Amino acid sequence: MATVYFDIGATLADVSAAPDGSLTFRPRPRVHEVLTALAGSDLGIISNPGPGERARAHAATALGAAFPGQFTDGALIRWGPKDSRAIFDTAVAAAGADAEDCVFVGEDPDERAFAREAGLRTAPHPVFAGAAVEGRPVLWIRISLPDDRSLTDLGVVANAAEVVPVHIPSARLVLAMTTASGVEHLLDAGFAVDRQAPVDDTVAFLVRDDRPGPPPSGIPGAPAPAAAPAGGPAGGQARAAAAFAFMAGGLTGLTQTVVSLGPAPGGVYIAAPAGTPLEELHIPGARHGHTERLLPDPVLLPSPGVLDGGALAAGFSRDGLAPAVPLPETVDAVRAAVTSSAIRGHTARLSGAAPLVDGEPGVVTSRDVSNPGNMVVVDALAAQFQRLGFTVTLQPFTWRGHRLANVEAEHRVEGSDGSVLVTAHLDSTAAYGEFADPAGRPRPYDPGTDPAPGADDDGSGTAAVLAAAACLSTMVAAGRTPARTVRFVLFNAEEQGLIGSKYYARAAAANGDTIAAVLQMDMIAGLHDGARRVEIHAGTAVPGPVAAASNALGDRLAEAAAAIEPGLEVQRLTGSADPAAGRSDHASFHERGWAAVAVSENFFADTSPATGTRQYHLPGDTLDDADHNTEYAAAIARAVTVAALTFAGL
Repeated sequence: MATVYFDIGATLADVSAAPDGSLTFRPRPRVHEVLTALAGSDLGIISNPGPGERARAHAATALGAAFPGQFTDGALIRWGPKDSRAIFDTAVAAAGADAEDCVFVGEDPDERAFAREAGLRTAPHPVFAGAAVEGRPVLWIRISLPDDRSLTDLGVVANAAEVVPVHIPSARLVLAMTTASGVEHLLDAGFAVDRQAPVDDTVAFLVRDDRPGPPPSGIPGAPAPAAAPAGGPAGGQARAAAAFAFMAGGLTGLTQTVVSLGPAPGGVYIAAPAGTPLEELHIPGARHGHTERLLPDPVLLPSPGVLDGGALAAGFSRDGLAPAVPLPETVDAVRAAVTSSAIRGHTARLSGAAPLVDGEPGVVTSRDVSNPGNMVVVDALAAQFQRLGFTVTLQPFTWRGHRLANVEAEHRVEGSDGSVLVTAHLDSTAAYGEFADPAGRPRPYDPGTDPAPGADDDGSGTAAVLAAAACLSTMVAAGRTPARTVRFVLFNAEEQGLIGSKYYARAAAANGDTIAAVLQMDMIAGLHDGARRVEIHAGTAVPGPVAAASNALGDRLAEAAAAIEPGLEVQRLTGSADPAAGRSDHASFHERGWAAVAVSENFFADTSPATGTRQYHLPGDTLDDADHNTEYAAAIARAVTVAALTFAGL
């Protein structure tokens, strides 16, 4: 009889943490059916709730509440770090079995690699636990949909088989994981399947090669990607080959070998083994966010209901009939709270120009996910939201062995028809900087120790979210009440491929949340001439009504900007050609069918001359940089805050 161990976070359950450390586990989709199917196996846990007995006690309580009677053998509950094979060796010993009779189910490829080193079989998703028990491999596949089949049809088949989608680039193509059994189900239902590489301990990325002009020739000797199957992106093979060749060439001399999974929108899908520093490789001339990490999720196909463009436009009105004009008292409240000095103060604390917490000496010089300062900032942000009176939740997750978290602050309205989200990303990087060793020789950026102040990217957006939250707190204290729930959310690990927002949106979809609008601010303080231009990005390549909904949200935001900041020049960008499509955290919500826009300085668009920051991903992205303009940032933040509060019914 096999012993099947599960990781918890992002595999068995979505995890949320309260400020007191207590945890809530919400079972992931299809998990209960998997556990039922494994009734003949011993079930265990290998998970890291954090250091100390208190953290383990919180995890044990949450596990019992979420899965009563299912993980009953205390010897098979193994708490601790999974940064080596050690915990997997102890798990095998606790099972009293040979390693090959034990299975570890975990989404993290690094953890699967350590488990395989210890001799365990592994599965990248609970759906494949049974396959791992039986020794059946899991493959990456591309699924092509014929004209008479829809994504909804595919969802019905996939959710009854060993199939888990990973990315949906069009209405005719899906990247997924499956077994031979899953392939048979798909073929029997009339779908075309292009088998790719084994999953093993790899993870999928979408790498875009968006350099202008025709795709350059590949690196000699680099393997070519698989040809696109019927229904795949037309004419993408050359660009896919160029993107893959660059990435493969960038890993020359390392032990990792990446594998092409075929053409993708504007680039290539790549399967990268555990520990491959793929997100650290930057194609010269590529735009912001050219590397996107992809997550497996059964509910990618049966997406939650969305507001179409017309419903969204009506929802922006208080009476549902006419366009809403922001109320004068709302405009006044925003002007009083969202000021240049407020933005400057928040940015100073986030970027190391001032102590992180007023009255305390500690200064944080980097929010890079590999830097200890990242989670110090997370805790400080959570405390600040708490002081404003919001319900604060952390969403912990792991990246490359680093324990990270998103931060959510919510003002809940009972009976709300959906939530309005005001968001930014809290992490930073200086990966494009030039660094030297003590002898003056050039060396690579060290994310664990080098400064990455990120005052503009995205300290400015984070500061704007804090100012907007303070504004709502003041309005509520004065007796005004929104009609919709409002959430202020700060995502982590955006620079690693939108990881934090993907975890957040995936968990929200699994929980059945209804999200009415997402307003994401990503770099809003960069200005090096007099053109006060703001970009509103609603573009997406995601099929379905999400494009119309996001366009309508962008229209309403532009109207709000005109009402409170008529001096801003608004540039609307829509459609799949939007240069920010898929490249900031709003894209994680498009993927779920929710209306979302990204708001930025004049940075993404192909306007000439661009007026945004010239310190992008450099250690010079500081509060005192000549390109950093907090009054400009405050103007953009005021427009976003007015739109969010008006949309929330204030």
